[in-house]
Amino acid sequence: LVPYFWADLVAFVNLARSSVRCQRRLNRRPAVTLLDVFQEHVRRRPHWPLLLFQDEVYTYEDVERRSNRAARLFSRRLGLQPGQTVAVFLPNEPAYVWTWLALAKLGCLMACLNCNVRGRALQHALAAAQATLVLASPELQAAVEEVLPALQRDGIRVFYLSSTSPTPGVEALLPAIEEASDEPVPTHHRANITANSKAIYIYTSGTTGLPKAAVITEMKMMMVANLVQLCGLRPDDVIYTTLPLYHSAGLLIGVGGCLEVGATCVLRAKFSASRFWDDCRRYNVSVIQYVGELMRYLCNTPKRPDDREHGVRVALGNGLRAEVWKEFLQRFGPISIWEFYGATEGNAGFINYTGKIGAVGRANIFLKSLAPFELIKYNVEEDKPIRDERGLCIRTRPGETGLLVIKITKNTPFHGYAGDSQKTEKKVLRDVLVKGDTFFNSGDLLMIDHERFVYFQDRVGDTFRWKGENVATTEVEAILATVNFIQEVNVYGVPVPGCEGRCGMAAIRLKAGASFEGENLYAFTADTLPGYAAPRFVRIQDALEITGTFKQCKGNLVKEGFDPNVIKDPLFFRDEKKKSYVPLNPDIHAAILAMKLNL
Repeated sequence: LVPYFWADLVAFVNLARSSVRCQRRLNRRPAVTLLDVFQEHVRRRPHWPLLLFQDEVYTYEDVERRSNRAARLFSRRLGLQPGQTVAVFLPNEPAYVWTWLALAKLGCLMACLNCNVRGRALQHALAAAQATLVLASPELQAAVEEVLPALQRDGIRVFYLSSTSPTPGVEALLPAIEEASDEPVPTHHRANITANSKAIYIYTSGTTGLPKAAVITEMKMMMVANLVQLCGLRPDDVIYTTLPLYHSAGLLIGVGGCLEVGATCVLRAKFSASRFWDDCRRYNVSVIQYVGELMRYLCNTPKRPDDREHGVRVALGNGLRAEVWKEFLQRFGPISIWEFYGATEGNAGFINYTGKIGAVGRANIFLKSLAPFELIKYNVEEDKPIRDERGLCIRTRPGETGLLVIKITKNTPFHGYAGDSQKTEKKVLRDVLVKGDTFFNSGDLLMIDHERFVYFQDRVGDTFRWKGENVATTEVEAILATVNFIQEVNVYGVPVPGCEGRCGMAAIRLKAGASFEGENLYAFTADTLPGYAAPRFVRIQDALEITGTFKQCKGNLVKEGFDPNVIKDPLFFRDEKKKSYVPLNPDIHAAILAMKLNL
């Protein structure tokens, strides 16, 4: 433990300093919010670029003036009052940022709608946040028009933030915003804001079920924006954000981090692997943000002689697997990678400040005093923590996988989900170490090794049991991803009649021009995976379904199972006699259902 003592201590001091700075600002009267920090940069460096988007440059002063105009129009024309919730339904574009700041100037809450939600899920998201008004982009015209009659019945007003409107009955506000005064907005609109005031709602990406509106307070927003300082972000840095602004990584770390330190943010409408490094060179990017599979997509692009010709020194994000991490560094050069772990609604997280490949952070004994957390034993099959004879949870030992729970305290509060007390209560675990204590249930399985490094293992619902063993889908995916004809893979468990637990299945996207090699895959899995973890079924897909933050969706795949009468994609079955994956025909399927085929 000694080699990391000083690194642990420095990380603790930096985090404690950051926490005290945020508390001091927000405990003042009136409170100093992230908006005030931004306005201080406007006064100091009005002509410094804040946003770069395509060929457009917006300085700090430009964004300040534009948000003043919007705030004045929202107040005067739309009658917005402090405390009201406005839903923003926009793609990644500068309007997202000045709308956010305009609403903050009026003391209004912003609900960040996921651009991919439609129909019932969209109505549910608006109802959860009690939004009375939607500011949308004509790019999302079809989604708006689908729910417009229902919204109008509920008294929810909809406007486009554009010059013209393609939808009858929906006004375009941009011309009126551009004519409004850009004089500073009076601060009395936000006179009552404190550290615990709700600032925004961010919807947790619905890999399952309907979106949940996580409450982000002023304090949490500022703490997350301060994360970039811990990673050494400077005012002269240029951060490249291809992540959607409706999620916390893009909005709070990417844009919010720039507002905090006075840096520049390059926005891109959508992530493009082929344009990524060209953009980094074009905009002199020094910091990149990543999430989920994004780094794998970059490693999958054809190699180029200029792969290392860029100015990127820091990569900041989460969900980077060890094998991709190594490949990324070998190919694109010595970039300092800051991998972190945290849930949007969570009350604490981890950050890897040592650069240890594959880890999400350290079980730092100093940090544990600020945010007490535990890994506890978890029964995957029954989907609940294991308890002792006293009814209390049991801590895991080093090297054992356990459920991460974080104590709910004054320093680490859990604010839950708007409009859903049941889902909020579901994330609270009681009687963990002593009767009456309360912890936030992360729903994630982690492992702490003997050197106190923390590793993400799996989401609770993504681990399944087969033949009496736990199968971690992320681990099986990491191994299968190394097969030469596989481009992408998503592993999940499907129920099989007459069998305990769930049986492993893999949805695979083949590399361009490659074909599926059943014998080779059988031999590879026999060599690299324990028998219980090798997928029994394989489904070949043209594209794997993912969420806006590149998380794989397993729900629909699990539902569809392995029935060749329903699924039009090619299906294969692991045949132990033939030592190959063979086409799964209706006869094999019927034999499995009749329990004549032994899995």
